[in-house]
Amino acid sequence: MGIADDAVEIRARGWRTLAALHNLIEAELEQALSASVQLSVVEYTVLDALSRQDGWHMRMRQLARATALSPSATTRLVTRLEDRGLLTRILCADDRRGIYTELTPSGRELYERARPVHDETLERVLAKATEQPELAPVVHVLQGVPADS
Repeated sequence: MGIADDAVEIRARGWRTLAALHNLIEAELEQALSASVQLSVVEYTVLDALSRQDGWHMRMRQLARATALSPSATTRLVTRLEDRGLLTRILCADDRRGIYTELTPSGRELYERARPVHDETLERVLAKATEQPELAPVVHVLQGVPADS
């Protein structure tokens, strides 16, 4: 195996480690959010993205980027959340083709209940992951901790 092959393997190993950590986090978040506030991780991600916007709204394509979903998947998700009374769609006054998605008061309230569940679960899972030697370096990078500490 040459130097180039070693570099490829190191990157691949890093990617597998990152994917393993992501899967661990997502599974725990999915379980906690579903059990406590009846939200999936991607639904929480939508509420979180909208909560971080001035005016609590975003264009649909911005929301698709923020959630890493396709435009059609974003539309279906927004429709489900709209049916639950958590979001509403508003036509853009400047561009009649543009549609904004906005949190409703119920959506804001649910987000405020879900956020501590999300944050506590994330903290717990990351702490647990630092106990696994293969995951600890990635967690330390995410937390801004120097690798040699």
